[in-house]
Amino acid sequence: MSLDHLFGVAGSALNAQTVRMNTTASNLANAGSVASTEAEAFRAKRAVFRALVDDAMTNAGAPTVGGVKIEAVVDDQAPVRKVYQPGNPMADGEGYIYQSNVSEVGEMVDMMAAARSYQNNVEVINTARQLLMKTLEASKA
Repeated sequence: MSLDHLFGVAGSALNAQTVRMNTTASNLANAGSVASTEAEAFRAKRAVFRALVDDAMTNAGAPTVGGVKIEAVVDDQAPVRKVYQPGNPMADGEGYIYQSNVSEVGEMVDMMAAARSYQNNVEVINTARQLLMKTLEASKA
């Protein structure tokens, strides 16, 4: 595996983790939203990753085999919460509101995992860059 291949793999991972953090931020922003019907209630978004294991899975040579791409961003299928609040202006005819299915604690755990993965891939890139610099220095001597 060449170093430029390594940069491609790590770069695809950085892009994937950025999307993951963006969906987490969106989920947290909408965690307290309510709706009048179950269909209108906000559903948490999840990024679905796909490992690129052969050339046929890549797009014109990029991203790199061994990397990752975002297959889709899908709605979480966990049920929304139905809460009886007849005084709420968003309540339906029976006095119920529908809250999002976002778990703030779960989202924070996911955000920390995404941030850690992002940080690890930055370290991969920095280490590869240092190896390239040392190779250039050795070739000058």
